[in-house]
Amino acid sequence: MPTAIEALANRLDRLLPQTQCGQCGFDGCRPYAEAMAAGEAGVERCPPGGDAGARALARVLGVAPRPYDRSRGEHRPPQVALVVEADCIGCTKCIQVCPVDAIIGASKLMHVVVEDLCTGCELCVPACPVDCIVMLPSG
Repeated sequence: MPTAIEALANRLDRLLPQTQCGQCGFDGCRPYAEAMAAGEAGVERCPPGGDAGARALARVLGVAPRPYDRSRGEHRPPQVALVVEADCIGCTKCIQVCPVDAIIGASKLMHVVVEDLCTGCELCVPACPVDCIVMLPSG
């Protein structure tokens, strides 16, 4: 049976967007949820969740709502990564940084993003040395 803090962390984690982007300063949504449940982090740290997400987190925690911290990043609609095949050199750097293993491929071969797995975290974009990854609206 989970402790009260674990149960609260579970509720908070379900509200987070699961991008695993790290913009909150934690290594993913679950560690951020655990920090909030333990009183070690505020509700304003998630750009992908935006203001609505921060309000929902505040409601669960019973604290005053706060807008998300814009210095952590821009709130955007859901998106997915796309590898531009003609430009991919197969370096695997995008694969190495993807927190959800949504990019597949092998060294020296073109890579592809499994759209159903991609969270739109954008971590692959700066990792690509040839700028062959673009972000597109999901859906």
